[in-house]
Amino acid sequence: MATPQVQTINTAADKAKLAGSALLALAALAAYFLLSKQGQWVQWLAFLAGLVAAVAVFLMSESGKQLVAFGRDAWREVRKVVWPTRKEATQITAYVFGFVLIMALFLWLTDKTLEWIFYDLILGWKK
Repeated sequence: MATPQVQTINTAADKAKLAGSALLALAALAAYFLLSKQGQWVQWLAFLAGLVAAVAVFLMSESGKQLVAFGRDAWREVRKVVWPTRKEATQITAYVFGFVLIMALFLWLTDKTLEWIFYDLILGWKK
């Protein structure tokens, strides 16, 4: 059995970037509450500015670069998917609904048959 690879942050600079990003996010939250007397516009601008700064610092770290690379790879894979046409999707949906209806009828008939066999014939508990 293969051991999954665990990502660790090795460099002190990368750790500092992640810590700085977290501190900027906390500072944005604190600024939102501390600037309540200045008005909502100032609160929201300070909050958004702090979050943008936190994201910018995070994206400069190795973890942020890996996240961006993962996003690019995922988008590239999504573009490779062959999506069904509207007609194909409608047909598949109709097949699924038809199958569900048939299975519901089958299970209902099975339930009623077993109920009739056990309660009426074997036990004699007629309703």
